[in-house]
Amino acid sequence: MKFFGANMLIIVLILSGCAENEGIAEENDANVYMNVSSSSEVPKYLRADETPTYPVGSQVIINANHMPGMEGATATIVGAYKTTAYKVTYIPKTVGDPVKHYKWVIHEEIGNAGIAPFEPGDHVLLHVDHAEGMDGAGATIESAKPTTVYMVNFLNTKTGSEVKNYQWVTEDELSLMKK
Repeated sequence: MKFFGANMLIIVLILSGCAENEGIAEENDANVYMNVSSSSEVPKYLRADETPTYPVGSQVIINANHMPGMEGATATIVGAYKTTAYKVTYIPKTVGDPVKHYKWVIHEEIGNAGIAPFEPGDHVLLHVDHAEGMDGAGATIESAKPTTVYMVNFLNTKTGSEVKNYQWVTEDELSLMKK
């Protein structure tokens, strides 16, 4: 019985420590952990959008702040794909603090994804390495939207470095460059 009581005390202490350290990142503010890949590899079953609003080679402005230096950047479309994009909350496998409102994980980057899209509140397993500790992490779907997602190349407005094959920006996060 003493062993059971001691174990319960340890569990309570661990859980109370977790509750005190709820440093939750908002709107992808876990940018310190971004693993911006330069790979043009896309998930196996992802299908190209044959008639996207912004065809490959288009010059666009990014109207999203997934990472510092992204919003307002000029970008070139390098891929356009039809899918369902999800905003998720996940707990990184290597970092520990929950990341809320992460944009975007696509349907084809989720373990055991069938044909039907996931619904808000569904618990899923991520199979993607957009950020450190993301691959293999459990996540909760916050929102889902069928859309065209774009892979883009852009010049980071804060660092001046080129970001190649950034995955993913949705159609409503882009606008045509004004001439």
